[in-house]
Amino acid sequence: MNSDLFSNPAPVPARSNVPELSVSELSGSIQRSLEESFGRVRVRGEIAGMKLAASGHLYADLKDENASISIICWRSTMQRLKIRPEEGLEVICTGKITTYPKSSRYQLIVDSIELAGAGALLKMLEDRKKKLAAEGLFDPARKIPLPYLPRVIGVVTSPTGAVIRDILHRLDDRFPRHVLVWPVLVQGEGAAEQIAGAIRGFDALPASGKVPRPDLLIVARGGGSLEDLMAFNEEAVVRAAADCSIPLISAVGHETDTTLIDYAADVRAPTPTAAAEMAVPVRAELLAAVMEQTRRLFTGMTRLIDHRRERVQGMAARLGDPQRLLATKTQSLDHALHRLDTAFATNIRERETRVVRLGAALRHPRSLIERESQRLQDRVDRLKNTAPRLISDKAQALRSLRRMLESLSFERVLDRGYVVVRDPADDRPLGESGQIASGQAVSLQFKGNQRRRALID
Repeated sequence: MNSDLFSNPAPVPARSNVPELSVSELSGSIQRSLEESFGRVRVRGEIAGMKLAASGHLYADLKDENASISIICWRSTMQRLKIRPEEGLEVICTGKITTYPKSSRYQLIVDSIELAGAGALLKMLEDRKKKLAAEGLFDPARKIPLPYLPRVIGVVTSPTGAVIRDILHRLDDRFPRHVLVWPVLVQGEGAAEQIAGAIRGFDALPASGKVPRPDLLIVARGGGSLEDLMAFNEEAVVRAAADCSIPLISAVGHETDTTLIDYAADVRAPTPTAAAEMAVPVRAELLAAVMEQTRRLFTGMTRLIDHRRERVQGMAARLGDPQRLLATKTQSLDHALHRLDTAFATNIRERETRVVRLGAALRHPRSLIERESQRLQDRVDRLKNTAPRLISDKAQALRSLRRMLESLSFERVLDRGYVVVRDPADDRPLGESGQIASGQAVSLQFKGNQRRRALID
């Protein structure tokens, strides 16, 4: 045994009054002290380092110029938030202070998040507007013209507010249409999802389904504060409006209110009532316009028919009396035939006289006389054969001329329902209104050469 162990024993440290704690006990004590001392707090700062876990929990830091604190928002709380947290957004977080013992870090368990004043909200909306505009969602080339008279109008709004009553009343006043209402929340939790779902739902309706597909959509809400209208600033709503293939009118708030859906919609209306006025024309004005167009068409057609009638009458007057023209041509033909017959007989006599004269002057043998006589007889025969053919040709030409005159005869005009006005004194046609005086008796010639006497009023 070593005696040094007993001869020089080690000094025993003096006992302390400070109780000995484990790390877990100390961390738990600090956690209780923090939770009891602070309870619920409201902290203002800027969101940084935001991370959304697969579980749906949000982890981030809330910082200002000099310090930062970790924050946690559980998934159940995230679903109830009025605004969606974004990186760099200045907010006010309400919750409880606690610690995370494993890393000796204190943190804020968030129960609610609100924007730190209107300035922060406007900045968030402006940043979101720039982002969506950069994606082309507000491009004017995407806008769809509104139909002049939609058959079915779809309305996305609250079913219990005054907005839907104003829209229906205005439509009934102007031009009643078939209206389909898709009821949605217009503010608060879940409003944005319902509005976006309603727009996409209307757009997904088939053209030939049981529920008629709208030709026009109206997304409407009454006036309210900037926070009240936030549902219409959400990306889901803006993207649904931009993707909609049905023409869409945005009628959110009053004339001075502007939301992001206004930029994505095809047309922005200052009020829900104004949206109804844009949707349909005034029935009475439309009927008046149709009647005016009908009147103008009737007047134009009447003027055209009168002009054509006067033109036909003028052309008929210039043709003259076909019977008289035919009689003249017939007389000319008779004279020509008479002259032809006379000339033919005269020619025969002259030839016969010449033959006789030549025969008397001949001192030749009989054979020569007979030969010359035969030649003369041949010529006479040829003349006799030529004359009937010439007469036949002239007669054929006369018949052709007669058929042409008959086709141009005023009697063909009478067959189509027209009347010839004649002076009963000399049976002369009266072609101008100046030739007829009031109280004058006239003769009216109808189809089939029927005559009637009439007195001009």
